[in-house]
Amino acid sequence: MNVLKQLGHWLAPDTGNGSVEAAHSGNLLASLLTMAWFVEARDPYTGGHLWRVSRYALLLAESADFGNADAARTSLGGFLHDLGKVGVPDAILRKPGQLTDDEYAVIKTHPDIGLRMLSGHPLSGLVSDAVLLHHERPDGRGYPRGLAGDAIPAMARIVGICDAFDAMTSHRPYRAGMPRDQAIAIIREFRATQFDAHFADVFIALGEAGRLDHVLGHSDDGIPLQTCPMCGPTLVTRSEHKQGDHVYCRNCGGEFALEMHDNRLLATPTGKQGQAADLEPEADSALIARTVRAAVEALPIADLVNASAMPPGNRR
Repeated sequence: MNVLKQLGHWLAPDTGNGSVEAAHSGNLLASLLTMAWFVEARDPYTGGHLWRVSRYALLLAESADFGNADAARTSLGGFLHDLGKVGVPDAILRKPGQLTDDEYAVIKTHPDIGLRMLSGHPLSGLVSDAVLLHHERPDGRGYPRGLAGDAIPAMARIVGICDAFDAMTSHRPYRAGMPRDQAIAIIREFRATQFDAHFADVFIALGEAGRLDHVLGHSDDGIPLQTCPMCGPTLVTRSEHKQGDHVYCRNCGGEFALEMHDNRLLATPTGKQGQAADLEPEADSALIARTVRAAVEALPIADLVNASAMPPGNRR
């Protein structure tokens, strides 16, 4: 079932959940989230990154006493922050080693590209801060604008911490993901320079209390990443998968059969390689529909419909 069909099911007037405005807003949000998902799918080592950053951002915003609507906006910003990576060549995005200065300069263009992608979208005002400014730093040494301190919107400061934490704890071709406590220690070390001091303290407290563990290494609620013997924990399974289904490593192309062990599905190598059709990216419609539903329920419909008129800045 595609995203719009799933949205239509729960926004149908006879369910009591929706209205014309809610359905319209939900479809607009789905278009953004689907676009972001396909951008993420270009990098096989970041499966679940957008979901994890979105969930970390929601937890951090709620723990920092944001209201429901602002926490929901921040969570959406986490899901959409990397839109601009669509403009980064595969050779750079998927490079297995350290980037050259010139390659890093290309990477640094992705916030501006993301903002241009949002240009003209009716809901751009909801998430433009996260898309453009999530690599700014309190000490002014970030990019693309070199903003410092409170000049960086709260949404961007939060997403920046969550993005960095997920990058540190996720597996890459050239290194294994860090343990949680090591990544937390790095955030503590660079609080007030790379990371906003207040939000870093709240995030560190969440990590030390174990409240990030259900997101760490997962691609959806209750669904941990599974391991490809060649490429590491990069295999994404979905809520609708069942025993006997096949999944494929987006990096090496290996085929895996899902088998039930101890009441959970485990991916077992078949020794075969996926064909071109098997390796085509396919948006996780169920996850996107749930994300849209949560946003529409948390945000006033008027905010969604009129989001393009919202001024940029700190929306706490």
